[in-house]
Amino acid sequence: MAAFNLTTSDTSPFILMGIPGLEASHIWISIPFSIFYIIGLFGNFMLLFVVGKERSLHKPMYLLLSMLALTDIGTSTSVVPKALCIFWFNLKDITVGGCLTQMFFLHSVSIMESAVLVTMAFDRYVAICIPLRYATILTNARIVKLGLVGLIRAVLLMLPLPLLLSRQPFCANRIIPHTYCEHMAVVKMSCGDTTVNRIYSLVMAFVVIGLDLTLVALSYSLIIRAVLRISSKKSCLKALNTCTAHICVMMTSFTLFFFSTLTHRFGQHITPHIHIILANLFFLIPPVINPIIYGVKTKELHDKVVKYIYRR
Repeated sequence: MAAFNLTTSDTSPFILMGIPGLEASHIWISIPFSIFYIIGLFGNFMLLFVVGKERSLHKPMYLLLSMLALTDIGTSTSVVPKALCIFWFNLKDITVGGCLTQMFFLHSVSIMESAVLVTMAFDRYVAICIPLRYATILTNARIVKLGLVGLIRAVLLMLPLPLLLSRQPFCANRIIPHTYCEHMAVVKMSCGDTTVNRIYSLVMAFVVIGLDLTLVALSYSLIIRAVLRISSKKSCLKALNTCTAHICVMMTSFTLFFFSTLTHRFGQHITPHIHIILANLFFLIPPVINPIIYGVKTKELHDKVVKYIYRR
């Protein structure tokens, strides 16, 4: 991973310890890590391949699925390769620039994923509540523009964190008890005043996720209101069924995020390896289950994937 272009004269590396307390089991822990990572890569690249090859899938919903797949690949790849290097080869060193780079990409892609989930909720709202205007409101070009807005938002919100940390003096103890450079873990390495970092990161996390969850909740409240007005029970269930995949993906992503964030910040009585395992699950589980959920629940995509599998 290329080092973030930060002006720091400190050349002493950080030491990523992996999962403290479970060092003897690192080899065994690496097995589910690598299996989940490979399955996640395969599923998401398969989704991208099928959507790219099939012109019938060049629609807003499948463009959003492709964006979600890219964010899943990005988050897992930001974490798992370095973790496996720690587990397999005991390669624990990481430069300050490399650490801040990993932190920047990891959290930026996570914010981008949240924006994609919000856009998907809006897509379902338009499809169910105002279906006659769907084709004019959500064009492929507009989806791409919304994706770019989400990317710019993620970069602008995350950029201050590594820039602020690059100006901090770091203590002689460079040991990070984690598998990757999580922001608060790096902040604890500083000997300077990190009040701004702590406040900004906490406010950003809750404002971004709070805003995104509010928009998702608003979309689904309008969807439920529209569905309840449908007189036909069959049509009502059919409309709700189009949302189940997105709801499952959203619940998985946001639940794991809140568990990871809240236990890291406020769970002082929880053992460190539980913190770290929960944090890694946030980057391991969604990339595996998201393609499965959409592959099962979205008939058009499911049929195309099955066609390519049997063709091979």
